Amino acid sequence: MSAPGELVLRQPSEDTLTLILTGRWRLGEALPSAEEVRQKIESAPQLRRIAFDTEKLEDWDTGLLTFVSKLRKLCTGSRISLDGSGLPDGARQLLALAAAVPEKKDARKAEGKVSFLTLLGDETVGFFQSAGELLEFVGDATVAFWDLVRGRASYRRSDLWLIMEACGGQALPIVSLISFLVGLILAFVGAIQLKMFGAEIYVADLVGIAMVRLMAAIMTGIVMAGRTGGAFAAQLGTMQVNQEIDALKTLGISPMEFLVLPRMLALALMMPLLALYANIMGILGGWVVGVSILDISFIEYYNQTVTAIGIWNLWIGLF
Repeated sequence: MSAPGELVLRQPSEDTLTLILTGRWRLGEALPSAEEVRQKIESAPQLRRIAFDTEKLEDWDTGLLTFVSKLRKLCTGSRISLDGSGLPDGARQLLALAAAVPEKKDARKAEGKVSFLTLLGDETVGFFQSAGELLEFVGDATVAFWDLVRGRASYRRSDLWLIMEACGGQALPIVSLISFLVGLILAFVGAIQLKMFGAEIYVADLVGIAMVRLMAAIMTGIVMAGRTGGAFAAQLGTMQVNQEIDALKTLGISPMEFLVLPRMLALALMMPLLALYANIMGILGGWVVGVSILDISFIEYYNQTVTAIGIWNLWIGLF
């Protein structure tokens, strides 16, 4: 079996360094590094040329090419000529081929630390670009809604009903679970404090007002943004990759009206209904705690909730 790769440095003259490569230079094995050559270059500033002697080289693969590539960068930085005539023919051809193809711009990650002002500038430019794209989207959506009002929007009503089902009916399980748990947690937290004052009945007020004014709408919005919004993004992204959106533009059909408008309408119609449903589930979660732990009867909890929740609170949540 051939010996592993070894590197011997020989300096026949003051301005020339010869690298003698012996053994097996294969990737994945313990190969010599270019560090020894770098130290030699630093200790001999008169060096102007590096050559290779590979007569005793038994076998090689990309491990040799990697070593030579690192050495080439080192020589470029030190202004030293690298003579590859002593390398095997196959290695010289591969290195020449790699050097003939220019490196793609921004292919390598920028090295070094980026200053704060540079980072701030990049983030500012990105923010204004995103803001411009958002304004463009809002403008296109406004035009599409205006066309809808005038009856000139081109979309399929069957798609609207299917999207409404996906936004509304299919979202009921996750909205039910989240809202029920939120009401349950609010009741538990309130019960611990209200028990200290003998005011357990006001758990119904706490859960009812919190769910109706704030929590139901927020949790429903988060669920819809993550679940339905993610599904919409995946669908439209797939259509963009498959050039289906380009095909619609070629046919003279507005993608905003045909694809985006039905989804926005479905969300606008289903969100208030889902928020009302989330209110009921959250209040139900608080009722479970009040009845099972605080010994509040169903009628007492119901009457206290109805008294605490006003129509103004309901409209705030829906808005």
